[in-house]
Amino acid sequence: MKILISDAFDPSLPDRLKKFGEVTEDKGQLSTIEVVLIRSKTKCTQEYIDSAPALKMIIRGGVGLDNVDQPYAKSRGIKVFNTAAASSVAVAELACAHLIAIPNRLIEGHVTMSAGKWDKKQLKRTELFKKTLGLLGIGRIGTEVAIRAKAFGMHVIAYDKYVQKSDHAKLLPLDDMVAQADFISIHTPLTDETKAMVNTALIAKMKDGVIIVNTGRGKVINDADVVAALASGKLRAYGTDVWESDPPPDTSPLLKAPNVFMTPHIGASSKENLLRIGDIIIEILEEHYSG
Repeated sequence: MKILISDAFDPSLPDRLKKFGEVTEDKGQLSTIEVVLIRSKTKCTQEYIDSAPALKMIIRGGVGLDNVDQPYAKSRGIKVFNTAAASSVAVAELACAHLIAIPNRLIEGHVTMSAGKWDKKQLKRTELFKKTLGLLGIGRIGTEVAIRAKAFGMHVIAYDKYVQKSDHAKLLPLDDMVAQADFISIHTPLTDETKAMVNTALIAKMKDGVIIVNTGRGKVINDADVVAALASGKLRAYGTDVWESDPPPDTSPLLKAPNVFMTPHIGASSKENLLRIGDIIIEILEEHYSG
């Protein structure tokens, strides 16, 4: 079997994969590749798949599969896998880092002190304790966020069309969830249903001064609508690790908007998670070889 590592994984992965066959990071060999390993950067479109006639398997190191044309892959008999179980803790911890940093003014405190200022009176903090966290999506990652939020004494509510019961959050209709939440954390995949669902109409139903954190998918929000809500003060802040593309275009209105706190899609990039992703890739290949 010939395996292409198309995106960035843990450096130990090539050696770990050698027992399955030839391993390469040369994308110029795509026409002879049987297994391709991707993360977010590589887009397995119909054109990409057509350029890999020997392809039998696509493994996405991460959760979302919106960068894979799954119906076309299926029509070609190509198996598609992800490593959803690996990334839950890493992404949940980053979401919580945003939830802590924003109301605690950590970034402003660091930046102003680096500039020689002492803005103790200006930087008023707010606590997470007894606040309501609304989760837009409560799958693996949303559940891990809920567990951590409860440790801070938060009340956790959630909306998820495809979840009927949760031991970690009170499930509510979407409009009720956003109306009650002081903080909203996004953990839904990108689908036709969820694309741009956080827009002017939904934001209008939220509390004034709500803080939104997005470690799900960038296209779940309408960028222009979020920027307008930040400018008006309807949204207090928007923390994001995800973008319409990696990296976002220079024209993205979020890059210059007030009260946007940004990370460059590093949610799944912890050292520990990259090792877990490798473990699951090995398990998938072993299962495939065993039939």
